[in-house]
Amino acid sequence: MPYATGRVFHDADSHVMEPADWLAAHADEALKARLGQRQTAERIEQGVATARARKGDAEASRTAAENLISGPKGWVAYGAFDAEERTRALDELGFSRQLVFATSSLGPFRTSSNPDVLYGGARAHNRAMAAFCADERLIGVAFVPLDDPKRALEEAEEAIRLGCGAIWVPSTPAGERSPGHPDLDPFWQLLADKRIPFMLHIGPGSRVLPAEYTNNGKPRSPDLHGGGENLRFKDFVVLPFSAQMFLAALIYDGLFDRVPDLRGGVIEFGAAWVPGFLRQLDLGYRSFGKTDPLIKAFSMKPSDYIRKHIKFTPFPGEDAGYLIRDAGADLFLFSSDYPHPEGTNDPIGRFERTFEGLSEDDRERFYSKNFEEMMGAF
Repeated sequence: MPYATGRVFHDADSHVMEPADWLAAHADEALKARLGQRQTAERIEQGVATARARKGDAEASRTAAENLISGPKGWVAYGAFDAEERTRALDELGFSRQLVFATSSLGPFRTSSNPDVLYGGARAHNRAMAAFCADERLIGVAFVPLDDPKRALEEAEEAIRLGCGAIWVPSTPAGERSPGHPDLDPFWQLLADKRIPFMLHIGPGSRVLPAEYTNNGKPRSPDLHGGGENLRFKDFVVLPFSAQMFLAALIYDGLFDRVPDLRGGVIEFGAAWVPGFLRQLDLGYRSFGKTDPLIKAFSMKPSDYIRKHIKFTPFPGEDAGYLIRDAGADLFLFSSDYPHPEGTNDPIGRFERTFEGLSEDDRERFYSKNFEEMMGAF
């Protein structure tokens, strides 16, 4: 019996857990050595080795495939990086579609000051993602930096040609430009024309907490799961700020009026902040609208741009029912975060416990319809 039953479920956030050689296998020759130098923790290497050894053990594979949500997560999880396993994992999970994001493979190139490394790494990532997502139910999320508008357009075109179904862009300035700068209009227009949504997702560059705040005279705290690679409390508190700045820039710069068919998702930033963000946007609109010519040119109030163009994934621990009742059923998406442990051992159950009083249409929107709208109904 699949984990998810009784309705259509689309999963707006899942991941591939990349082995150390994941990028290099798909890189151009000049970058193979550079992108093959990823350093991984011993526990990750052990997880990859365990998962690969399981491949030849029918009983171990069967046990892992039947214990997905409540079983081991991370690199040892079933389908974590093996495409054949992932197809069966999707059957066992019961999801009709699943967006697939990178986990750690952006690190070797994302912050490089060399544009050839930055964009060459992105192309290697996108090739690897397209290969992993050969099953049409898996929607590979390409990664495209916006620093160079011309190269961003080229990489987006190539990612779409490869079969990627969404484009992850950093929730940061686009090099020295705002992401709503007209120089990037051809990139955004391509996505709109091809019905390919952009994605914001936690990752390199999305954390806005200055490093000085970690210098508190105390030992470094463990991360969310007791290790060293993930979020800490201070990071978590400011997690959505980069997404808020990015979206505010797109609205203020008039992008959604210039590219009215563009759609996007804000994934794994949580959503408890969304109702207040909508109110803050509209307060600014009322406060500055009489004097600011850019705001006077808006065709609708800022919160309406968000409702038309953007969807959000709540964390399983948030009161998603309250968010829907407060901000509306048209904004939020279901996600499992598989095989990351943050997705918990029962995301559907956790969301459902907050859904008292919601209608069947509200639930349908959350589990499938909003996803289909974001994706252009495939």
